Amino acid sequence: MSYDPPPQRSEDMSPQPPEDLSPQRSGDPAPPEHPEDLPLTPAARRRNRAVAMIVLVTVWVLLWGTLSWANVLGGLVVGLVVLTVFPLPPVTFAGRLHPLPLLRFTLRFLGDLVVASVQIAALALRFGHPPLGAIIAVPLRVRSDLNLTLTAEALSLVPGSLIVEVDRDAGILYVHILGVRDRAEVEQFRRGVLELEARLIEAIGSAQELRLVREYTPPALEGTSR
Repeated sequence: MSYDPPPQRSEDMSPQPPEDLSPQRSGDPAPPEHPEDLPLTPAARRRNRAVAMIVLVTVWVLLWGTLSWANVLGGLVVGLVVLTVFPLPPVTFAGRLHPLPLLRFTLRFLGDLVVASVQIAALALRFGHPPLGAIIAVPLRVRSDLNLTLTAEALSLVPGSLIVEVDRDAGILYVHILGVRDRAEVEQFRRGVLELEARLIEAIGSAQELRLVREYTPPALEGTSR
């Protein structure tokens, strides 16, 4: 009787080094990841629609430039049509209103309106010296639709700055500005946009969003000027 040895196992049972799960390093720090949105409850949906209505009415009144019952009612009608007819994605309001920061934001915004109006008037009166303009990219730290919209609206309402494009996925605002003469003034305006975002988050943001704007500074992106 012949003896057949047992078949050898082909698996390599030698210990393997643990897999390296550490994140890859890159030249620029990656922005922190935002948590996935949880399903909205009916109460949260009603709250978000109320906040969206308030924002739309406020923007409508600011565009008309006069606070009156006719403008408020007109804003309510326009907001109702926008929220009912057009299939807008849900805008999640994760924060809450903070009265004192909201007051500071409002006062600073009104002050910026006055200062920017005087600067644009001075540029218009400088004959023979056409003002230089630039288009710069400003990556925001909070990439929610609400923050992108409110920051873009606040910038567009200030004379001398206008939003030309919004990259929703990357959270980048492309802003056209007047009266810049060198790169230092461009960077100063970019820092001003980030400060505007921080004041807005302090007024209506959540604790997580406030911590994000305080701890993370996005890298500067190249822009164009002419």
